[in-house]
Amino acid sequence: MPGELRLIIVSGLSGSGKSVALRVLEDLGYYCIDNLPVSLLIAAVEEFRQSNANTAKQLAVGVDARNRAQNLGALPDLLNQLSLQGIVTDIIFLHANDEILLQRYRESRRRHPLAEQGSQLRVAIAAERKILTEMQLSADLIIDTSQSSIYELAEVIRSRVDQRKIKSLSVLIESFGFKIGIPSDADFVFDLRSLPNPYWTVELRGLTGLDPEVQDFLDSQEKFAAMCEDISSFLARWIPHYRDANRGYLTVALGCTGGQHRSVHMTEKIAAALRKHHDPVLTRHNSLPAHRPNSD
Repeated sequence: MPGELRLIIVSGLSGSGKSVALRVLEDLGYYCIDNLPVSLLIAAVEEFRQSNANTAKQLAVGVDARNRAQNLGALPDLLNQLSLQGIVTDIIFLHANDEILLQRYRESRRRHPLAEQGSQLRVAIAAERKILTEMQLSADLIIDTSQSSIYELAEVIRSRVDQRKIKSLSVLIESFGFKIGIPSDADFVFDLRSLPNPYWTVELRGLTGLDPEVQDFLDSQEKFAAMCEDISSFLARWIPHYRDANRGYLTVALGCTGGQHRSVHMTEKIAAALRKHHDPVLTRHNSLPAHRPNSD
């Protein structure tokens, strides 16, 4: 509904890109407040509504582990109160694996916010994960930034968060390789490794599922067509139910061995089928270079 206030809570592990996300949202026209105590959230939203009654309708608030545990635990109830006032709320949670966080802290030489009493950095990261567990479980969208540059994270925020219309469901179909690991942001994971593999055809080995030669090979396989139809039908049936349950984001991961051929082509075919009935539907290829979300 035009004129509704949209509130985005940006949380996650220190070093995972929260500041980048907030800067992107600020560039997109959001009024951003970083490191706000949860106990002040209601007052901050009310002040924003009063001072921006006829202008800005988008507010983003950074919340981190420096809040008291009881205050973080109270956040879901506070968001419910705001929702009853007609305010649309999202929680975006960013994280990365420990080795990546350690590397980022070594490169930046910054102090971890929970390491102020001389505790080791790895211990501080583990403590932060524990403190933010409930926040992560409550998140509408979880973003793993372990393999993302700041530019790729910025594109995710623009495509998945800002471009999602209020009260709509943003669907991401992503390909991946099992030898690298299952994406941690996936709501559904489908295993395509039982399908014929173009890798074993020498002339197709160096290509990807974006190349016509690989697509023709896979489209000629009866098993590939059958699995594509089954997954597309499943998602077409259940996406409306997730939308009706007020979910803002749904992520579907399709995996093959290396994430180069079968999962890439399947991702594009299923996304094309879903776009006939749903918007927005984005794609991402985690094992290909420049795997930015694409809505085309």
